[in-house]
Amino acid sequence: MKIVKKAYYHLPGLFEFYELYRRFLPLFREHREYFYDWCEIGSIYGAPADCIWGGGRVGFGDESPLDVAALIKEYGISARLTFSNSLIRESHLGDRKCNALCELFEDNGSLQNGVIIHSDLLMDYISEKYPGFYFVSSTTKVLTEFDEFEAELNRSEFKYVVPDFRLNKEHDRLRALTKEQKDKVEFLCNECCWYDCYDRKNCYENVSRKSLGENVEDHICVSPDADKGYTFSEAMKNPGFIGISSIQDEYMKDGFSNFKIEGRSLGSAIILEFLLYYMTKPDYQLKVREEIYLDSMLDLF
Repeated sequence: MKIVKKAYYHLPGLFEFYELYRRFLPLFREHREYFYDWCEIGSIYGAPADCIWGGGRVGFGDESPLDVAALIKEYGISARLTFSNSLIRESHLGDRKCNALCELFEDNGSLQNGVIIHSDLLMDYISEKYPGFYFVSSTTKVLTEFDEFEAELNRSEFKYVVPDFRLNKEHDRLRALTKEQKDKVEFLCNECCWYDCYDRKNCYENVSRKSLGENVEDHICVSPDADKGYTFSEAMKNPGFIGISSIQDEYMKDGFSNFKIEGRSLGSAIILEFLLYYMTKPDYQLKVREEIYLDSMLDLF
């Protein structure tokens, strides 16, 4: 079993948290001593507001795509467009805004950008018209059966596959995967969804309908703690949670290297807490927090 030496984090809010990343990325580059040497930024993912191909979460980012593309290219990071709408039809493929995003982000210099995808119809369209992208199979597929997940790993179209977070602790079966399969696994680390949720697909479908502009009521969460909202402290109690000690002591030793942090629908302050917890050495967490907070131009709340 090969122990991997680097963990690659896939971070939320490409469009949603542009201002935060505009301040964090220079720190990450110029003060690498603040951060764990065993981790890197694998990608930053997201979608702008009113993006009908979007899914997973309703996008609210209103930053200029040109500015976002320039930032991501400047720091040599892979951008991922979150096009995980599960209800795409032929009539949606010609959407001007989404196609313009593909035209802009297909070229990231020597580093390849990606698309997080649910619909095979949309994936076929993008792969033919914009062949420069790689594809990530979205967790919105809710692949809770390990055999289904493994079949997805075996699909050549995908560079990465994000399983449902309830497969995170299937260690025996995960260890039995081949190296090629392990290289494609991207674990969702900090999900706060009710572990016993039976309605996750309907929740994602509701988001897809909203992204398409359909007038639908909000999905009613079936979790007994739905009224509490997301807190990182509660996410840490989730049976599927993956913390930094588990990443180092279990997953990396078992040959896994890709870890997704969720949070596109949250605020900048809690995203910063994720960056501190997962990437920043404890002795420097206050330093990084101060560098971000003391910039009066950044509205964290």
